[in-house]
Amino acid sequence: MLNRHSVRCFLAALACALLLSPAAFAGSTITIVNVDQGHEGFNDPTPVAPVGGNPGTTLGSQRLIAFQHAANLWGSKLDSDVNIRVQASFDPLGACDAFSGILGAAGTIQIVSDFPGAALPSTWYPTALANRLAGLDLIPGPPGSLADDIVAFFNSDLDNPVCLGSTGWYYGLDNNHGSNIDLVAVLLHELGHGLGFQTFVDKASGEQPLGLGDIYSEYILDTSTGLTWNQMTDAERAASAINTRNVVWNGPNVTAAAPGVLAAGTPLLTVNSPAAIAGIYQVGTASFGPALVSPGITGDLVQGLDGAGASATDACEPLTNGADVTGKIALVDRGNCTFVIKVKNAQDAGAIAVVIADNVAGSPPPGLGGTDPAIVIPSVRITLADGNTIKAQLALGVNVTLGVDLAVLAGADPTGKVLLWTPNPLQSGSSISHWDQIASPNLLMEPAINSDLTHEVDPPEDLTLPLLLDIGWTTGGGFDDCPVSDTATTVMVAGCETEVPNIMFNNGCTLSDLLGLCAESAASHGDYVSCVASVANGVNQGGGISGAHKGQIQSCVAGAEVP
Repeated sequence: MLNRHSVRCFLAALACALLLSPAAFAGSTITIVNVDQGHEGFNDPTPVAPVGGNPGTTLGSQRLIAFQHAANLWGSKLDSDVNIRVQASFDPLGACDAFSGILGAAGTIQIVSDFPGAALPSTWYPTALANRLAGLDLIPGPPGSLADDIVAFFNSDLDNPVCLGSTGWYYGLDNNHGSNIDLVAVLLHELGHGLGFQTFVDKASGEQPLGLGDIYSEYILDTSTGLTWNQMTDAERAASAINTRNVVWNGPNVTAAAPGVLAAGTPLLTVNSPAAIAGIYQVGTASFGPALVSPGITGDLVQGLDGAGASATDACEPLTNGADVTGKIALVDRGNCTFVIKVKNAQDAGAIAVVIADNVAGSPPPGLGGTDPAIVIPSVRITLADGNTIKAQLALGVNVTLGVDLAVLAGADPTGKVLLWTPNPLQSGSSISHWDQIASPNLLMEPAINSDLTHEVDPPEDLTLPLLLDIGWTTGGGFDDCPVSDTATTVMVAGCETEVPNIMFNNGCTLSDLLGLCAESAASHGDYVSCVASVANGVNQGGGISGAHKGQIQSCVAGAEVP
């Protein structure tokens, strides 16, 4: 039997151990249900040679082995006593040419609410997560039916050179895909959606299914309004879906993990003066020329003029106001020629950097493509709206800094919360249910499958697993030590708001749960303070909270009237 002192030591040691080995006891079974027919898809008998650790000798068997490999990777991370069934197929998926085509998709087949074990009432959950929380199969039925948990369909046409040209599926398991598309990485991404990395809201209208919120939307926070999606009206959700880079994930596990995953430094354009338009503006960076650095380049912004061609401000011809541009940052317009021509013409006129204003509405500003080793100055793109705002003030003199803000994580807002993908106009298949593409390094759940992705879903490489922990998954081996958890976003101690992320451990307990055990077992206020200090130290040593967070917890505890 544990006495009060041993409870304190046990909690501290447990918190530290769980953080240091988050998936040590994880395990769930994810079964691929093959619904392909005849000699197609997973049953395609075309002979192939084994590749990259995939021993299959037919095209169909290699596809199925890659599917099960990705399922096993997820199964090793997540804990569920209920078998997760993925209804899968490999078929032609519509129009495809040498430049574009659909890779595939996956998602939950059904959603459920108000089941035994649900953390939130009147809230939709994907069936795989709902089954895990309930500890039973809530929608039983035979494989290959609507009783399966996740549906996944992928494009077999990528094995045909007509689709995406010479680029096709790589079926190896070793991530050595070269210029081809790594099926395992795409599968991990799509299965992530099926496991819960998705909202069920109609993002164009903001409408919720039957008027109920979903567990994913519980953690979508619009920083412009301070509201989560489950607190908004339909109209507010629709507006939020295109509120570019003002919508973040508010879950404690992602927020706590972000500094260990995302790089420091977000490329930004800062307008220093005049005061009327001073502030930070989003930019798209260039694939050519030097990268932006900290603290960056500061200078006056001057409109570049070429005086010829379709536009006098597109810099498609040599600039005619070199005397004005020399030693300054040139502002030019998109259109009529390549980005490298524009930047090279500005560079030849003496510009120290270039800002290209878009000529079509939309946000965030895309990057600048192209190659020219002769370009030695940095350049960025800004939106049409921001370009018009800045141009209206040029006569007063505009001073800007173009560089990297090391105080902001690449893919997070200034408070450290990770940005969700909110382009304007809306991308119905991608918006909100992905991380923002500005994240660096690239994350598995960005809207594009980047070639540098690993096969990891958790820190320090990725943030997908922390998000799934936020919505209720655990990695603790089939059991939950705290079936009724305090899942508030931040830790509250005896009515005192600490603002410390309320991280969830892999046994299903949150930091608030552990601190609550201290309150329950304390014989005196001093005993309570000592127990909380031990837990906070353990979590800090395990890397879950910072020293400042530990101090905030202890400050609140000092004034608490407990017991």
